[in-house]
Amino acid sequence: MLSFGLTIFWGAFLLFLVQPLIARFILPWFGGGPAVWTACMLFFQVMLLAGYAYAHCSITWLRPRQQVLLHLALLALAVCFLPIAPGEQWKPVGNALPTGHILWLLLACIGLPYLVLSATGPLLQAWFSRSHPGVSPYRLYALSNVGSLLALFAYPFGIEPNLTRQAQSIGWSIGLAGYAALAAWCGLAVWRRGDSVSDTEVTGQAKPAAPTSWSQRLLWLALPACGVVLLLAITNKLCQDIAVVPFLWVLPLGLYLVSFIISFDSPRWYQRWLWWPALAALLGTVLWKLHEADHFPSMAGEGAVYLSTLFVGCMVCHGEVYRLRPEVNRLTGYYLSLSAGGAAGGIFVALLAPMIFPHYFELHVGLFLVVVLVLAVLASETTNFLHRGAGRWTWVSLLLVLAAYGIGLFQTAATSISNTKLTVRDFYGVLKVSEDEAGDPQRHKLTLLHGGTIHGMQYLSPGLRSTPTTYYTSGSGVGRILATPSPLHGRKVAAVGLGTGTLAAWGRKGDEFHFYEINDNVVRIAQDTFHYLRDSQAKIDIRMGDARLTLEKLPPQNYDVIILDAFSSDAIPVHLLTLEAFATYRKHLRPGGVIAVHISNRYLNLEPIVMRAAEYAKLSALYFNNSGEVPEEADTEDAYSSDWILLSDDPATLRQTSLAKHGTVPKPPAAGIGPWTDERSDLLHVLVADDDSFIAWLKNL
Repeated sequence: MLSFGLTIFWGAFLLFLVQPLIARFILPWFGGGPAVWTACMLFFQVMLLAGYAYAHCSITWLRPRQQVLLHLALLALAVCFLPIAPGEQWKPVGNALPTGHILWLLLACIGLPYLVLSATGPLLQAWFSRSHPGVSPYRLYALSNVGSLLALFAYPFGIEPNLTRQAQSIGWSIGLAGYAALAAWCGLAVWRRGDSVSDTEVTGQAKPAAPTSWSQRLLWLALPACGVVLLLAITNKLCQDIAVVPFLWVLPLGLYLVSFIISFDSPRWYQRWLWWPALAALLGTVLWKLHEADHFPSMAGEGAVYLSTLFVGCMVCHGEVYRLRPEVNRLTGYYLSLSAGGAAGGIFVALLAPMIFPHYFELHVGLFLVVVLVLAVLASETTNFLHRGAGRWTWVSLLLVLAAYGIGLFQTAATSISNTKLTVRDFYGVLKVSEDEAGDPQRHKLTLLHGGTIHGMQYLSPGLRSTPTTYYTSGSGVGRILATPSPLHGRKVAAVGLGTGTLAAWGRKGDEFHFYEINDNVVRIAQDTFHYLRDSQAKIDIRMGDARLTLEKLPPQNYDVIILDAFSSDAIPVHLLTLEAFATYRKHLRPGGVIAVHISNRYLNLEPIVMRAAEYAKLSALYFNNSGEVPEEADTEDAYSSDWILLSDDPATLRQTSLAKHGTVPKPPAAGIGPWTDERSDLLHVLVADDDSFIAWLKNL
């Protein structure tokens, strides 16, 4: 018993530890957006299905000793693929089909090790049943989920802050070698048992099991698929507006796994009288939240509602699928169906939803689907009260409630894209262009939003069309540096992130503005819908691809100003703020030039991170906070509150009167906050924690 429990636990620990580890490696290569994690989750779900299929085929077609030999041979081959760190040759060239590139990269680097580890649960539970006839193996499935859960929370709290990526890769590789030894220990027990054990001895049943109905098999698929849809949809929501970091990947995934642990530990934990009313209450609350998006009491309440809905929804899905579990001799087929459902949910969210929906409507689908599945479970149980007497009127009432809930979800979805001139969805998120004040020629304007964050706004009247607005006004840090006198030859400016192209409004004759942008749709919107790029007096050059990867390949550009303004909604691409990134910026900056870093953020205090980078790069710094005020001569600007830090290797540049009288020297970072590097970064310590914020709740976990 010890050998099987330890092996299943350790295999699950490694299986889920590698997920944030490998995603952390490749996140900077693909723009640092939440879709990178979604693509990784799709790979993990599909490979889990492949591992379960391998286990099912092995148990079905091979004798026990043959199973042992095959599994140990695959493990030995997997060890040959170590270490798992992807090489530089896997960095993307251009930005075509990033999801396909990610899947192919993951398959080449961790495909076989992940496949073998994925098979651990069903294969070793089948081996356990053969070695311990008549003993139920389902608690081992709960044990495997405990291992998975510990791995997920060990990574952001213990491993990521304290070990470099290379050290993580080496440590995981050593762990896989240890797993191979444990699997051999279990294989030895099966080998000694021999090939002669009958199915009756394994199951402890003298009679053949009753056949599984098609409705039961469909629920084996649909229930776990719904759980994965809820998981990925809510993870996307959290990452889109906060940050794409392992901590916000593992928190929802951890709740998802806890629901598996509770459901599969014992039938007594999942009681319909408790979980179904809780689900109904939360579904109603989420619907109200979607309707009243701007009037929720606090971020803590909003986050708690979404995560509670995920947990309770998954408890219902996984509790019901456990109630439908078959006899032990059909265990691998059952687990194969569960993993197929999970893979289907991942494919829907990662591949199909971006092609079907103009916005993040996967959450709406998941919420509606969980209600449908509850009714499907009731319909499949011919012994309950709904199939007798007055049950037909109860069914009518339930179907009316389902229809009303579906209509409510549809209305919230329609409202989210109403009053928009344009909506575009791609790998990098959802872009919306809204049109406001169309009846007022002086106030008529267009606004670009990425997720819930404004990325630029422009008035359409000829007199105001060239006015820089939002975070780039003359009162902002970047506005003040761009308003200083240009060199005689003109100013050469690099901007990381395009948005609507508002910065081009600062261009004068003789200036060059190079915009580095990863998203083709942002470029099309800036060129076709807004006028900043077309109206600018400067020479405009747009360079496609991740800014840092592009700059690394270029010879020194001798920029006068480099502007860092790359946001994915409110999330920050971490790889643009590491010491290695600032070394790249220094290479392209002329002596006395300025790096302007936009650090406005609702959830992250980026000032200490930028200041740590400035210390290591020996740069002077000046901090600007523009709370929305504008100079009297620019009272037509629509200014937003913004925070900027200007950095330069020449302190005299920042002592210019027009800068020094409006800026302040930033505070030294706290002793416990270190610089970010490509090998190590820790966002947990720079999360903004107001007393009533969701972030405060996260930090106190």
